[in-house]
Amino acid sequence: MPSDDRPDPTLAASDDLDQIAPLAEPVRRRLYAFVSAAAAPVDRDQAAAGTGIGRPLAAFHLDRLVGAGLLEAEYRRRSGRSGPGAGRPAKFYRRPLDRDVTISLPPRRYDLAARILAEGIEQDPAAPPQVLDAARREGERLAASAPASGDRMGVLTLLAGQGYEPVVEADGSVTLRNCPFHGLVGEHRDLTCGMNHALLRGVLDAAGDAGLVPVADPAEGRCCVRLVPADSLRGERG
Repeated sequence: MPSDDRPDPTLAASDDLDQIAPLAEPVRRRLYAFVSAAAAPVDRDQAAAGTGIGRPLAAFHLDRLVGAGLLEAEYRRRSGRSGPGAGRPAKFYRRPLDRDVTISLPPRRYDLAARILAEGIEQDPAAPPQVLDAARREGERLAASAPASGDRMGVLTLLAGQGYEPVVEADGSVTLRNCPFHGLVGEHRDLTCGMNHALLRGVLDAAGDAGLVPVADPAEGRCCVRLVPADSLRGERG
């Protein structure tokens, strides 16, 4: 018979499981999805209106999500002004930029493998071009596997499914609010950004009719690549 003192294989993931447990509640899950999708931090009124619930209920669940570490809260005035007459500060919520939760049963450490591979690659000057070629080919495969990727909306749907969280801006460019490789950026920024650019180039080249071009545009809190209308680049070059 197996010994009762064998290590429990689920303990390695218990902290992350506890952290996402609040999302089992449907209202809380809707609020988390709404705040995560927002382009800027949202207050309780916006969250309540966006999810179709009352403000007190929204406030209760939002604070539970903050307590679980799934959201962050900050206080600031809606007007952006300070001093007398500026109004009372309101509580705003956003998804943390530097916190990832990954669940795998049994535990897997793909993040560790990625860091080891990235460190090894950066020590060999001949390797990065091969990685970029592989990333571009993977982008082409992703586009080929998505039946509706041949237009702009199809590409955005594909990228959303890969975790990029694309947002179309007023000028027609696309901001990618999330980097799927965020865990590598801190230690291997150049390699990660180059890989992102090559993968997105492969997706857009294979899609054909999306009319978008990837450009390097590093910034905190989002992907280091932005997608811009191809016409805008032709205008600059002309």
